[in-house]
Amino acid sequence: MYQANNTIIKTNYTSNNLKANSNTLSRLLILVMAIACGATVANLYYIQPLLADIAKTFHVNQLSISFVAMLTQIGYAVGMIFILPLGDIKEKRNLIIIMLLCSILSLMCMFFSSNIFILSFSSFLIGFTSIIPQLIIPLAAQLSDPKQRGQIIGTIMSGLLIGILISRTVSGLIGSYFGWRTVYLIAAITMFILMIILRKLVPLCKPTSNIKYTELLKSLIYLIKTEPILRKTSLIGALMFSAFSAFWTSLIFLLESPHYNMGSEAAGLLGLVGISGALAAPIVGKMADKKGPRFAIGISIVVVIIAYLIFFMFGFKIWGLILGIVFLDLGVQACNVSNQAIVQALNEETRNRLNTIYMVSFFLGGAMGSFLGTYSYSHFGWYGVCIFGLVTQIIVIILFKTGRKS
Repeated sequence: MYQANNTIIKTNYTSNNLKANSNTLSRLLILVMAIACGATVANLYYIQPLLADIAKTFHVNQLSISFVAMLTQIGYAVGMIFILPLGDIKEKRNLIIIMLLCSILSLMCMFFSSNIFILSFSSFLIGFTSIIPQLIIPLAAQLSDPKQRGQIIGTIMSGLLIGILISRTVSGLIGSYFGWRTVYLIAAITMFILMIILRKLVPLCKPTSNIKYTELLKSLIYLIKTEPILRKTSLIGALMFSAFSAFWTSLIFLLESPHYNMGSEAAGLLGLVGISGALAAPIVGKMADKKGPRFAIGISIVVVIIAYLIFFMFGFKIWGLILGIVFLDLGVQACNVSNQAIVQALNEETRNRLNTIYMVSFFLGGAMGSFLGTYSYSHFGWYGVCIFGLVTQIIVIILFKTGRKS
């Protein structure tokens, strides 16, 4: 049983220890953290443009190879649940270094895969070990000045989103010229370089709690029950990422339709358009610091609605897609940065666990959006996808307007 004084979540470390670690973020370290987030999260998405080539290598059908890609996402979710909470009870820099080392091993395992079974296991491990960005974000929050926390998180989240957006383009280009295995070899070398740099630049950061690991996992349920702001923020984040994933999953079907007669290369290039939204994240974070995260979330909802209205009215024109993508990526990124600022400010002692709950919800929302976006397109066409995106925002507005004091 959890006691009223919340003893299993509270730390025995003094607030002085926490303060000793704060305000040690240099501009160089923030930049390195942003790059590290982008490079490590990219490991999750390298496989998507390479699926056809990998299927040919191992002589398997599309269904089998799509299952391998799904294992990467499953591994990521499992890693977030079982690894991220360790950031509250372990020294954070060493934990990040260990996970980078594990990431190198998993990427090399993929590089040397000799059959579909080793490939599948490697794919799961790549997802499991790619949770490093979700360790870096709470670390940055702990080290930052509270008055600048939103801006710093926004900068680091920019690196994360850019990594997601360009990963498919990079892997597709490298794979087409040098083969799919080369992508994972380069990724492993990148992780090794990051491991050395982060080991040099990141200061030691004491754990914020000393509870047992089993109690740590149980406390996730307790936090969900007792933190209404966390529940609300997690649902909003999940619905936002659902709208984002629905668009990007169904986009390829629209591009391959008679309206465009384009392919995956065009989808990859359109992904680069979204970088504009990622680059705006520090500005959004600064806005959250000055006017409050709630104000930034309200703006982001309006921006995503505008994006889907553009898709609905002008989705069959390439300029309409480009304009809508800019609004969509900006809105979703703005909301995510603001949500992260709220979550990271809830409790210093449970930051990694709070981030675990938020990010698992976030990616579950993305998985739901991918499935329902494809379903909507197959049954109702492009307008069905647009309606789904608008419905998610209606629900977000209801959540946003209710329980303002929570």
